[in-house]
Amino acid sequence: MRFIDKEYFLLLLLLIPYIIWYVRASRSRHATLRVSDMRPYHTVGTSWRTRLRHLPWLLTIAAYVLLVCVLARPQTHTAWGKRTVEGIDIMMAMDVSTSMLAQDLNPNRLEAAKNVAAEFIAGRPDDNIGLTVFAGEAFTQCPMTTDHRVLLNMLHDIRTDIAARGIIEDGTAVGMGLANAVSRLQNSKAKSKVVILLTDGSNNTGDISPLTAADIAKTMGVRVYTIGVGTNKTARYPMSIAGTIQYVTMPVEIDTKTLKEIAQTTDGKFYRATNTRELKQIYKDIDQLEKTKMEVRHFSKHYEAYIPFAMGAALLLLLALLLRLTLLRTLP
Repeated sequence: MRFIDKEYFLLLLLLIPYIIWYVRASRSRHATLRVSDMRPYHTVGTSWRTRLRHLPWLLTIAAYVLLVCVLARPQTHTAWGKRTVEGIDIMMAMDVSTSMLAQDLNPNRLEAAKNVAAEFIAGRPDDNIGLTVFAGEAFTQCPMTTDHRVLLNMLHDIRTDIAARGIIEDGTAVGMGLANAVSRLQNSKAKSKVVILLTDGSNNTGDISPLTAADIAKTMGVRVYTIGVGTNKTARYPMSIAGTIQYVTMPVEIDTKTLKEIAQTTDGKFYRATNTRELKQIYKDIDQLEKTKMEVRHFSKHYEAYIPFAMGAALLLLLALLLRLTLLRTLP
């Protein structure tokens, strides 16, 4: 803790003349009741009220000191901290194309994938995790971070209709999504670097093919775990017709061959998820990945710390007042 306006501590010097005055005033007091003989009072001891007669004064002094501390503006200092944790670097690449609105997973593929991914992130608090989303193009939703509160918030912000509303071009650019995720691991010094690629379709757009992106990942020592999500035959899909939402049955077309090749090229593994239960199990399997030590720097920001001093001064003044009016009350 530090005090910003230390010059206010000079006010404590005022206590010196005040203490001198109080001591002299206490000694110079004379009895106001005269008796002819003091011998009957020799056996009477000093009462506890007499012993505590200076307590309200001491409480007032302490309250004054605390008020001076308030004026001096106590603050807790900001600082960087370091800690060593066991973790790996993970980039999650998630398909957000319109086909992810299919409802063969509850409530739909994308929401199910988000919910399971959130559980996975919450279960690995020491990992450096980031998020890439892709449809017809790819972008980084969240760079790798150990601040998983920020990551989970950005994961939650992914809308199921991000491509349908034209925010990004629709399509399934698997290669672009993988390449974007791999690029975020380029400067990673972790022993284990992993990409978890989730999609429900086949690569049909983009400037980089999925296998080219897989070769890049292999060169950089990145393992890619691929997940094909969706039922094996058809899926219920919402479609806007004449201003209303109609549900149609669409065939499920997942390029499992390419996803398997990506996993094999990078020493990863291919998974197939036809329902939410299987998707959860897949993330549990990936959760068994090896870990490595890494150093994490975190920034702590603190605020004004005058409140405890102000509350302490108020309580001491209140206690001193109560004692003067009750237990330690004196007559003029």
